[in-house]
Amino acid sequence: MKQQKTYTPKPGDIERAWWVVDATGLPLGRLASEVAQLLRGKHKPQFTPHIDTGDHVIVINAASVAVTSNKSEQKIYYRHSGYPGGIKAESFESLLERRPEAIVERAIRGMLPKNRLGRATFRKLRVYGGSEHPHESQKPQPRELKIEKVEV
Repeated sequence: MKQQKTYTPKPGDIERAWWVVDATGLPLGRLASEVAQLLRGKHKPQFTPHIDTGDHVIVINAASVAVTSNKSEQKIYYRHSGYPGGIKAESFESLLERRPEAIVERAIRGMLPKNRLGRATFRKLRVYGGSEHPHESQKPQPRELKIEKVEV
């Protein structure tokens, strides 16, 4: 009986592309799940769960990401300093006004593995609040996501 070998990509076999995703009017969670799949490399035939085979992703227009229902008034982001009584809370609206990139980054980070591989994968993400980005020399390709835009 002939045994079949399992293919595992070597670091030299992995080709990383650069993608630009426009977040204008896209729902936050659906955008985050699609971008997380691009970062992990799940769209590639040589995807391997324990190896970082993903691409670089640039998300532009993060300030105009959409959330449905009353999430813009009700959603709260928490962080803790590590000291007793050091919890801080911030609403979606104030964080969107202060630092819109953080909203998209937190949503995408939550959909990546919580280990060394997830941290390495997250480093390939760049998020910008406006439509300009400094990565033209990498020749990023626009990526259209199959998500319906939400009118807010």
